[in-house]
Amino acid sequence: MTQDMTLLWGSGSPPCWRVLIALEEKNLQGYNSVLLSFEKGEHKSQQVLDINPRGQLPTFKHGDRIVNESYGICSYLESQFKNQGNKLIPECGAEQARMYQRMYEGQTLAQKMADVIYYNWKVPEGERHDSAVKRNREALIAELKIWEEYLKKGPGPYLAGKDFTLADVTVYPSIAYLFRFGLCEKRHPKVAEYYNSLKSRPSIKATWPPTWLESPQGQDLLKDI
Repeated sequence: MTQDMTLLWGSGSPPCWRVLIALEEKNLQGYNSVLLSFEKGEHKSQQVLDINPRGQLPTFKHGDRIVNESYGICSYLESQFKNQGNKLIPECGAEQARMYQRMYEGQTLAQKMADVIYYNWKVPEGERHDSAVKRNREALIAELKIWEEYLKKGPGPYLAGKDFTLADVTVYPSIAYLFRFGLCEKRHPKVAEYYNSLKSRPSIKATWPPTWLESPQGQDLLKDI
C-alpha cells in the first residue's frame, strides 16, 4: 500500500512534520522517506524540482498523484485511507466545524510566527525597520492570546474537542516551533500545556524532528513574546 508513496522532507519544518504525523496516525509506515537538508539547499535539487517546481518541501507522490502542499497532503491521506489508522475528521458536526476552523486558522498563526522569526532572513538589511519588527511582534502576541483563549475555553483537550483531529496534526508543529524558538511557557500557560500534553503521543514522538533530537537546545528569539 505504501510502496508507491514517496515523501521528500526536511527536519524541523512544520509543514513537513504535519505530513509525517498524518502518515503515522493513518498507520502508513513503510513509504519511501527521503530526508533532505535545507542547509545544503537540497530542497532546490532536481530530485525535488521534478515533482515540485516550487522547490519546496514537503513534496509527496502517491503513484502518479502529486500533492505538495502540507494541508493538502494531510487531507488527501485522511480521505484516501479514512478506514485505516486513527480517524482524523470527527463525525460530530460541531466538532468537525471547529476542526476546520482551527485547522485553517493555524495558517494565520504560522504566518505571524514566520513574520517574526524570519524577518532578518527575508528582508534585506537596508530595508529593515524597527517599526516593522515591533508591529510583527505585536501581531504574534495578539495571535497567541487568541489561541490561549481557545484552549482555555475548551472543550478540549484537543483543538477541536475530545478527539485528536487534522487540526492537531496541522497546528501542533507550529506550536512546537514557537517553543523551539524560546516562547515562554509561563506567559502562555494553556498553549504550553497543550504543547507538552502531546509530546508523548506516538505519532508525534515517532516523528520528532531528528535535528531537534541531535540539538535539544533551541533558540531564544521569542523569549520576550
